[in-house]
Amino acid sequence: MVLEDVYMLDEDATTQRLALVHDDVTGAFAVAAETSVGQPGAALFLDSAVTFMGPNGTTDEALVLVETDPDTGAIAEVYLHPLSPIHPKTGYTLVTVDQNGARAKLAESACVSFTRGTHITMADGRQVLVEDLAPGDRILTKDNGAQVLRWIGMQTVRATGAFAPIVIAAGAMNNAGPLTVSPNHRLFIYQRVDTIGAGQKEVLVKARNLVNGTSVVASQGGFVDYFQLLFDKHEIIFAEGIASESLFVDTTTRPIVPHDVRARLLGDAAPVRAGHELRSSDLAAKDAVSVLKRASTM
Repeated sequence: MVLEDVYMLDEDATTQRLALVHDDVTGAFAVAAETSVGQPGAALFLDSAVTFMGPNGTTDEALVLVETDPDTGAIAEVYLHPLSPIHPKTGYTLVTVDQNGARAKLAESACVSFTRGTHITMADGRQVLVEDLAPGDRILTKDNGAQVLRWIGMQTVRATGAFAPIVIAAGAMNNAGPLTVSPNHRLFIYQRVDTIGAGQKEVLVKARNLVNGTSVVASQGGFVDYFQLLFDKHEIIFAEGIASESLFVDTTTRPIVPHDVRARLLGDAAPVRAGHELRSSDLAAKDAVSVLKRASTM
């Protein structure tokens, strides 16, 4: 890729799912088994974060990932992961290539985040806006009672593409008020009856997999303030009455957390409810919001 060259998305180009796995020890990425493109197990390198300028003067960011051949080590495929919508038959001028900031940009897009104005349940039952929280506050968790908040992250980003927040309307998931979170933020649902067919009553579901165009929507446009809440361990807390996860620090999200904070985290911390996440395929052809809402109140 050459700076100031103009690139255009092929008219027949389609979006495909590139699934990743990472090694928490080495930090290396590989193509996951459930991928739609690429060779499962092949090494995958996060090459760079790039910025394009569109014809109207706005900028669009993307990540470039490179897959290598397991036998020869040669480049097998190059993938572009747009962080905002890129349209066919439109010329985009390449204005920056950043090979040092790619992991931080990936971390920003992968982080689970609440938005300004979200009420968080404290240990004493009070409802406090996420922007008014401070390290040292005691927050109610589902599994471990009152836990001390160790760190709060905050970024302001354009609310487009991978950063467009998901708005869950009041009542959609038995929540008293609307809840707005980042697309990858997972909500905890306890099904009294396993209506969804997950094989277990406790499930986690990403907010973006609940979008139905009515009671759960992606809000595109403008800017959004994202807040990340970090505890000693991965926790389930309560936001607008909905059980939802805190930030989990792994190879992908680690660059967003300051070094001194990382050093104080428990080395053996593991994600809560590992293996309980519903995939998009589990929810295909189902009104997931209605089904999960009914299952949690039956």
